[in-house]
Amino acid sequence: MEARSKSPRSLIIAPQWIGDAVMTEPLLRRLHARGEKLTVGALPWVAPVYRAMPHVDEVIELPFQHGGLQLKARRSLAKQVQGRFDIAYVLPNSLKSALLPYLAQIPVRVGYLGEVPVGLLTHRLRNPKNRPPMVAFYSALSGDKQGLESDRPRLQPPPRQADTAVAAAGLQRGAYIVLAPGAEYGSAKRWPAIHFAELARGLDRQVVLLGSAKEAALLEGIAQAAQPGKCINLAGKTSLLDAFALIASAQCVVSNDSGLMHVAAALGAPQVALFGSSSPVHTPPLNDKAQVLWLKQDAQYQPPLDCAPCFERECPLGHTRCLQDIKPQRVLHMLM
Repeated sequence: MEARSKSPRSLIIAPQWIGDAVMTEPLLRRLHARGEKLTVGALPWVAPVYRAMPHVDEVIELPFQHGGLQLKARRSLAKQVQGRFDIAYVLPNSLKSALLPYLAQIPVRVGYLGEVPVGLLTHRLRNPKNRPPMVAFYSALSGDKQGLESDRPRLQPPPRQADTAVAAAGLQRGAYIVLAPGAEYGSAKRWPAIHFAELARGLDRQVVLLGSAKEAALLEGIAQAAQPGKCINLAGKTSLLDAFALIASAQCVVSNDSGLMHVAAALGAPQVALFGSSSPVHTPPLNDKAQVLWLKQDAQYQPPLDCAPCFERECPLGHTRCLQDIKPQRVLHMLM
C-alpha cells in the first residue's frame, strides 16, 4: 500500500473482542514502523488494549453498542473526524465497521471482503478459504507479505501500573498464580469451574481469579469451592489495564482460549492455555513461555476428538468432552 504523504494519518477500526484486539498489535507495529501516525477507534471495553501499545498515538472510544447500524451516531462521529485521516484500516469485515471511514470520506479504506458492499472500501483483500492464524490475517492488511507468520503481539502497560495494581491487591510480584476461567464466546471454550476449583486447591501459591463483572458469579463459585481464603476473586473489580499488570507480575497464568490468554502471551507471562472447541493452530498464545493443552493433539487420548475443533459457542454434542476430560492433576503437573 503506497502512502499518500510522508507521514500518513491512519485510523484503525478495531475488532470488538479483547483477544482479537491483542492480535492486531503486530499490524499496528508494522504501520508505525513505516511512519504512519496511528489513531485507533475502539469500543470502550477494548480501548484499554490499545493504550498498552506505545506506538498508538491516540485512542478514540466509539460510542456504539452491539447490534444495529446506528447510522445517526456514526454520521455524527464521521463529521467530527472528517479531514483528519488519509488512510483507514477496517479490521472487522462487517458493514457497520466500514461505515465510519466511508462517511468520514477517508480517501484510502483498506479491509477484507465480507458483508461490506463494494464502494465502502477502496482496497479489498479476499478472505482466505482456510482459517489462517489471526495475527497473520490482520497483519496482511499492511500490504506487506514478508514475515507475517513470525509476528508476535506485544503489550506494555503504562509505567508504574504493575506496582500499583499488585500492591492494591495485597500481593507480591511472582508470588501468586492467576486463573482466568472465563471465555466471552461461550461455554464450549470454558474448562469446567469444578476443575478450576480443584486446581486452586492443589496449588501452593495464592490464587487470583480474574474476569469481567459478567463472570463474577462463575468466579465466586470457584472461590467458594476451593479452599477458604485460597482465592482472591477480582472479577469486575479491576480495570483492564490493572488486570494486565496483575498478569504481567504473576508466577503463571492458567486460562481458557480467551482474551486474557492472548494478553498473557503478549506480556510474555508464563502460561498454560486450555483449548476445547477452538484451535491453537488458529489462535495460539504466541509466547515462548506458553504451554498449550488440547486433547485433539493428544495421541494417547481415546477415542479421538473427531469433533474438534467445532468453533461453536455451545457443544453441539452436549458433552464438551474436549474440556471435561482435561483433568486438574494434569494441569497441576504442568505448573510444577
